[in-house]
Amino acid sequence: MTTFDFSPLFRTAIGFDRLANQLNTAVGNDSGGYPPYNIEAREENAYRITMAVAGFDESELEIVSEQNVLRVSGKQTAGDDTERDYLYRGIANRAFERRFQLAEHVKVDGARLQNGLLHIDLVREVPEAMKPRQIEIRSNSDSRLIESESKQSSDHVKAA
Repeated sequence: MTTFDFSPLFRTAIGFDRLANQLNTAVGNDSGGYPPYNIEAREENAYRITMAVAGFDESELEIVSEQNVLRVSGKQTAGDDTERDYLYRGIANRAFERRFQLAEHVKVDGARLQNGLLHIDLVREVPEAMKPRQIEIRSNSDSRLIESESKQSSDHVKAA
């Protein structure tokens, strides 16, 4: 496993410790490709993670979202596998845990299990204060006009 030394980054930059932690997590978070998954962008602010979890029931799956990390885990209950004599076993039924780093303001909108696929819908809810807004550009002549109008109105108030 490859490890990275981010100490030079910490000497020259402030506030990038979270980025370094994300890079370390991404490098060390390979669980062997099980279970396989897709990530798709459905709209501008909507995403879906689809995981192939054949053989798992809803009660055997757990989805937890906390502090910008989505954790999906599965653990099958003990079945009658000891009584079976498999000639070939290609369907994995082992426990798993997958972690996904979520961007700020990305929330889990819902999840459903359908035909052995677990669909997790995500949505980015950007607060109004952080959305881009257009700023009106005024010319210098407009500001003088406003100043002269405010002087006239204050003179009018004094006269009354």
